Amino acid sequence: MDKTETRIFGAVEAGGTKFVCAVGNAQGEILAQTRFPTREPDSTLKAMLDFLREQRENFGPYAALGIGSFGPIELDFASPRYGHIRRTPKSGWSDTDIVGPIAREFSCPVGFDTDVNGAALAEHIWGCARDIDDLVYITVGTGIGGGAIVHGKTIAGLMHPEIGHVFPRRHALDANFKGICPFHDDCLEGLASGTAIIARTGFPLNELAISHPQWEIEADYLGQLCAQLVLTISPRRIIIGGGVMGQTRLLPMIREQTRQWLRGYIDRREISTAISDYIVLPGLGARAGVLGALALAMCAATQASKA
Repeated sequence: MDKTETRIFGAVEAGGTKFVCAVGNAQGEILAQTRFPTREPDSTLKAMLDFLREQRENFGPYAALGIGSFGPIELDFASPRYGHIRRTPKSGWSDTDIVGPIAREFSCPVGFDTDVNGAALAEHIWGCARDIDDLVYITVGTGIGGGAIVHGKTIAGLMHPEIGHVFPRRHALDANFKGICPFHDDCLEGLASGTAIIARTGFPLNELAISHPQWEIEADYLGQLCAQLVLTISPRRIIIGGGVMGQTRLLPMIREQTRQWLRGYIDRREISTAISDYIVLPGLGARAGVLGALALAMCAATQASKA
């Protein structure tokens, strides 16, 4: 057996609501896993390290570790804040060093990126985007985030994509809702996240009647996002996951709103006749995040071997 097939990787999906920590192999198999709520940084990072130490005893040294984190995060290696969560809406977590504790504890490469960039990478390796090199992965849950892969690589420039904080046009039925983002009020996350839905209506989407206008509002905002992605990043597939997307009737509504916002300008079959194959749910389901962290670990090991 090839030695690469027996290597063990550690993976941390650091979400704003929960952490998922796992150990896996290069085939995308999860060998051990735990999850716990995202509390304040000290206790949360301690639980993360305790799990990784315990599994090191069970499986042996890690070939690499991967962290897919909620953001915004610092990805510039030259920055003294590399590996930190930066100015985040998540209370108490701004300027938290998440890579440092792992790097100090384990003598192996550490891959670090946003949780959504990681999920996009996992869908590209094991999921519903194995046949393409250009895609966007969106998660719609407590917040809204998006990761992008172009030519097989995740995007990182000045920072990383912050797709959840773009500004949609207001829906006519939503003129009086301020929005819940502490930085922007009515950005996409402030208007269309699961938290925003509850703030606006008092209930999560799955508890609202089919006739409730929130369904139309939500589909419109997410359709606007997809249309903007088509016009800017021009992905070959858009994948939308997260807790809000557990409501299966929402996806066809988003596809239709995407068409409406593009208004015939994009003359491609992916939009006109094959949109059900273009805007899709994650092939990996709820596992996309933790498998994304595993993919980041694998990439870090590969890069280290070439150095």
